Amino acid sequence: MAGAFALDGIRVIDFGQYIAGPMAAMFLADQGADVIRVDPPGGPRWNTPANATWNRGKRSIVLELKKPEDLATAKQLIATADVVIENFRPGVMDRLGLGYAAMSAANPRLVYCALPGFGSDDPRAGLKAWEGVLGAATCAFSQRTGTPRVHPPVTHPVYSAIPFSSSYGAFLAAVSVAIALHARERSGAGQRIEVPLFDATFTAIGSRGLRYHKVKVPPQHFNWARQLQTKDGRWFMYVPGNKHFEDFVKAIGLADDRDAGASAQELGRRFDEVFKQRTALEWEAFCEKIGTEGGSCNSSAEWLKHPQALESKIIADFEDPELGPFRGPGITPRLSATPGAVRSPRPKLDAHRAEILSELKLRKPAAAGGNSTGKPMRGALEGIKVLDLCIILAGPTCGRTLAEFGADVVKIDSPHRSPVQSHNDINRAKRSILLDLKTPEGLKIFWQLVDQADVVLQNMRKGVADRLGIGYEAVKKRKPGIVYCSLNTFGQLGPYAMRPGHEQIAQAISGMQLRYGGGKPALAPYPVNDYGTGLLGAYAVALALLHRNKTGEGQHVDSALAYTATMLQSSLLQDYAGKKWDEPAGQEALGTGPLYRAYEARDGWLFLAAQEGELARCAELKDLASKSGADLERALEERIKGHAVDALVASLQKADIGAYRILLDSNALMDDPLVQSRGLSMTREHDEIGPITTTGPAPRLSRTPLVPGRPAPKPGSDAASILADIGMGGDVDRLLREHVIVMDGVSAIS
Repeated sequence: MAGAFALDGIRVIDFGQYIAGPMAAMFLADQGADVIRVDPPGGPRWNTPANATWNRGKRSIVLELKKPEDLATAKQLIATADVVIENFRPGVMDRLGLGYAAMSAANPRLVYCALPGFGSDDPRAGLKAWEGVLGAATCAFSQRTGTPRVHPPVTHPVYSAIPFSSSYGAFLAAVSVAIALHARERSGAGQRIEVPLFDATFTAIGSRGLRYHKVKVPPQHFNWARQLQTKDGRWFMYVPGNKHFEDFVKAIGLADDRDAGASAQELGRRFDEVFKQRTALEWEAFCEKIGTEGGSCNSSAEWLKHPQALESKIIADFEDPELGPFRGPGITPRLSATPGAVRSPRPKLDAHRAEILSELKLRKPAAAGGNSTGKPMRGALEGIKVLDLCIILAGPTCGRTLAEFGADVVKIDSPHRSPVQSHNDINRAKRSILLDLKTPEGLKIFWQLVDQADVVLQNMRKGVADRLGIGYEAVKKRKPGIVYCSLNTFGQLGPYAMRPGHEQIAQAISGMQLRYGGGKPALAPYPVNDYGTGLLGAYAVALALLHRNKTGEGQHVDSALAYTATMLQSSLLQDYAGKKWDEPAGQEALGTGPLYRAYEARDGWLFLAAQEGELARCAELKDLASKSGADLERALEERIKGHAVDALVASLQKADIGAYRILLDSNALMDDPLVQSRGLSMTREHDEIGPITTTGPAPRLSRTPLVPGRPAPKPGSDAASILADIGMGGDVDRLLREHVIVMDGVSAIS
């Protein structure tokens, strides 16, 4: 009998430090895994209030791995575990005898997940990959004010306090572990997973890395999506994201100006004037009434008190042995039959030593099983069929991720929506059909596809799928074992659950825009909530499939952009007695202090990530090692200006100090031969439109490797094969004549 959690009975050994490892293990603990956290003497290497979030629901033991007796205990723990998570530099665990090669021999069912900064086969594997170093290497500090294809002039890097690389590493690790456990049920064998944080960041880069080589992208006209100041001095994010945009433009009196050909400058001026006539909350109510998208730009402190955050439970109140009562991030993703929970607060250091050691005496090492040869097997999700009804980025990213792991994903788009937005970015590895679900026969075909499906994905607002007759209850009635995944902006709970929204709204309401912009809100460099929500949706689906394997029971799972925005900020979102909101913010931010910030050199910028005393190891900077605070910062600014970036970075790296040239051009990053060799940038031929550059998948699984799949097909071009699956291959011509399906006329370029 399965427990109340999808990961009930799964034991995880968490060696993670800093962000990525602890966060990944937290996702597993929240869903019922028994996570044993292994810390060195003195505790976590980063003493941060965020550990109250990342280490919740775990048990604690302290081990000094340089001591033979503690090393032997670590080996015993791994030998009896289902999952290991570690994020040391490549080779560290191997040198201790705790790496995958050694431990899988003792435990063939082991799923071993490594989260290094740079991959084990990357020539940069030995570098200290602090978050700032990874940000420098992945264009995370480039200013972003427009759409992904608009690259405004960059005058200097902008430091973000949000750890994109580590967070995406954690997201992808959770997905990969859950899917590897699913594969283990079929094969009996574990495998090694590696998710380098550098590589993981390319999932966040996404559409910003998209480039058409032979086709001109349609020019962008006046951009109605913008931040506007309101009557009460607050900022408001408006996005023209749905069919009610025209109603909005008419209601605010700007339709005539637009239709008369007013210039972009004049429309912008009038738009600014109109928004100063109402307060931010009045504009929220106005947009909600019309059904269009808009949200106030809150601070993170305001988000922690926001009715939507609290009623959706993405923000909740907890107790912690160090912080006492605190408010912080809740559970994501959500599962209806196996809801996750924070089962216990962060443990005190070494609190569970006695019981863990006692259990080791009774717990037997895992037995070998299945395919233990180490050879690649079929795709981890081979045999799983997914219907993907989603649009834009978040939902289709969920489908793309499942496809990369081997699922057969059928992408259903409307023949009345052209172009298929972001098609070439997020619909690779899928089959495509343009099916009119508003026709009786189109709906009939949908239900026949459901009969063969394991998973249905949709990213409509709460209630919309139900009104269309294809919501969870209707699908469940037809197919009781279905895993039905809903992804949207605000989730299924709370006063905003019915509101529409996009990436910009999630960034606005959760505090991300105000932090990044400072005085005026600004968008983060990447659409991080969209892609992150797609990954967390895939994690939810994988958990639900694990539960279904045990019980035969399907369920409704969901996640939301606002939930992802909260988790991306989990290093900052803890409110407790004495809390200070003092993280770097604004477009002038360069870092957190003299030893962790961007510096301008003679021919560009570099990021320095040094620890106290390390400068003494670098010949060019060692005479500054005795300075501190503002004196050190001024001295470093002056000294670094006189050096060439590459020469100084090489010297710092040779001294084992974190440093990297700051990259600001995403096209140059995507053209980097090393990035291309790792499959993170792929240039391939697409139907009818020639070569296109996109990002590629990041996780590496030893036995069920991910494949990027074929390039996104011409929209609708797989109708014949999809219809043949349900015995309607001979009906293609008739369905085309009756306009139930379409194969031509819908653009793949947006």
